[in-house]
Amino acid sequence: MSAVPGLWITFEGGDGSGKTTQARLLHEWIESTGRTVVRTREPGGTEVGVLIRDIVLHHRGDIAPRAEALLYAADRAHHVETLVRPALARGEVVIQDRYLDSSVAYQGAGRVLDATEVRELSLWGAGGALPDVTVLLDLDPVAARARLDADDKPFDRLEAEKDDFHARVRAGFLALAAAEPDRFLVFDASLPLADLATAIRERVQPLL
Repeated sequence: MSAVPGLWITFEGGDGSGKTTQARLLHEWIESTGRTVVRTREPGGTEVGVLIRDIVLHHRGDIAPRAEALLYAADRAHHVETLVRPALARGEVVIQDRYLDSSVAYQGAGRVLDATEVRELSLWGAGGALPDVTVLLDLDPVAARARLDADDKPFDRLEAEKDDFHARVRAGFLALAAAEPDRFLVFDASLPLADLATAIRERVQPLL
């Protein structure tokens, strides 16, 4: 998205890796520098997305893997067109919790669909849009599950999947990062919260 004046940063990683917290901390820091920041998420960053999020994460019963991938892609298409592109065109910084890499990891690796097809579906829906930088928080699924257990909140459909599913998702994310080293910044999500926030900030600062 370098043709527009804004900066688009996405956060990726398995459930329990700390994406939401680190996205918030980065948002607060960038905003303190005087930049306008839009923090959003997928699914659920728009009114349409909220409805789709309820289906894909909280629907009782099974959803066919291809249908699940299509729902995420539909949310993504609307989200990019109505929120992300306008914010970037205004010169704002967009910090986003999950994007198409999550679909490739969760529906591609996790659900064992064709990762290339999942990616191409999302790229088509989003008009080819890719973020300027993607922060990947890597964490062992066992440690991630312990964090989720400590939160004492009901698991959503994906959080409730078995350990082998989450192991495939982690491997999927790491494979994506290895394939696109110019876009991905990979961090050890087991680091103390403040140390991790500082490390992310130091890598992002030159982009501002």
